[in-house]
Amino acid sequence: MDIAVSRAQDIAALERFMPSSSVDGHHAARFARQEAGESTYLIPWLDGRPVGHAEVRWTGCEAPVVRLAQPGCPEINGLFVWPESLRSQGIGTSLVHAAERLARERGIGVMGLGVGDDNERAAALYARLGYRPTVAYVDRWAYLDADGVRHDRADPCTFLVKELR
Repeated sequence: MDIAVSRAQDIAALERFMPSSSVDGHHAARFARQEAGESTYLIPWLDGRPVGHAEVRWTGCEAPVVRLAQPGCPEINGLFVWPESLRSQGIGTSLVHAAERLARERGIGVMGLGVGDDNERAAALYARLGYRPTVAYVDRWAYLDADGVRHDRADPCTFLVKELR
């Protein structure tokens, strides 16, 4: 498996293997933020196909309570491994390590990420990787279902932080 920074030509493959269901067409939106210098969109590739993604938002978490509690802390956002059969194979861990390496290269000594309060599996992974809870918040987002109907979500989450060495 290789982890690479996304390129414009990768968006079509991402949509083919992991179609966007978010209102903003998340692959294109994440790539646009990368092009604007706000983030780095990391894609793990296995046998020529994308098997997940993670966006390192250098501007931090969008939730105001997190911004107040953790000013200047970049966020690993949208960490995802697909298909499910590839989970627990080290891809998520590799994405986190790649994000941390990028932060260190920029001279940044801290990294954060949010985890849904109902996502015990991911929370256990992040704890093993050294992330510690700092602040509770509500992640607000929207998606389109198969019929194109918009659904707004408000998920209770915890923002976790790790000091990078």
